Amino acid sequence: MSVWGQLNLLDPASMIQSEMLLFHDHALMIIAGIFSLVSVIGVLLLRSKFSTRSVHEAQLLEIFWTILPAMLLVTLALPSLRLLYLLDEQPLTSKNTLKTIGHQWYWSYEVPFLGNKQFDSYMTPTMDLQGGEYRLLEVDNRVALPTNIDTSVITTSADVIHAWAMPSLGVKMDSVPGRLNMMNVKPLIAGVFYGQCSEICGANHAFMPIVVESVPSAVFTSM
Repeated sequence: MSVWGQLNLLDPASMIQSEMLLFHDHALMIIAGIFSLVSVIGVLLLRSKFSTRSVHEAQLLEIFWTILPAMLLVTLALPSLRLLYLLDEQPLTSKNTLKTIGHQWYWSYEVPFLGNKQFDSYMTPTMDLQGGEYRLLEVDNRVALPTNIDTSVITTSADVIHAWAMPSLGVKMDSVPGRLNMMNVKPLIAGVFYGQCSEICGANHAFMPIVVESVPSAVFTSM
């Protein structure tokens, strides 16, 4: 983090987000290489004093600049497909379940593992800088998830389309009325992670944050 703002993605707290960060760096490296090559060639062409009025064939060059971009696309497509399959992967036995329901403009949660516990989560109107709270990101009831345990997060909506997004955990799901979407979440470290609704859902779209607190499994079972 710099004085000008965030320069990179959030630190990963799950395996999926770690894979996303690696793919982002991989794609950025290829893009930077292409930009550098095109810039150098463009400068050399502008500074060149050679000119010609006839068209010359360069079959070897044409083969090269056709095959090379295709190979670069393959190096992008294969990791991307692998990441897509990892996002849709669900464990055979999930030890915890979290149901999220989007409303205008707050979230409701159900945790069957804790005796079907149900609660609403609203954004807090005040900000406590000394307590480590963030403006427009803190809520009155945080969601607790166990670390190193697979949790199936199921989301839906009660009115319009919302999106339950948690960047540090690599999760972003559309909350659609009358439909259930599910992703697997497995926090690797304990901590507090922040997210927001990522679907423009109305006038107060920016005021329905998401806060997930990852706790050790022993603490989670005693809650």
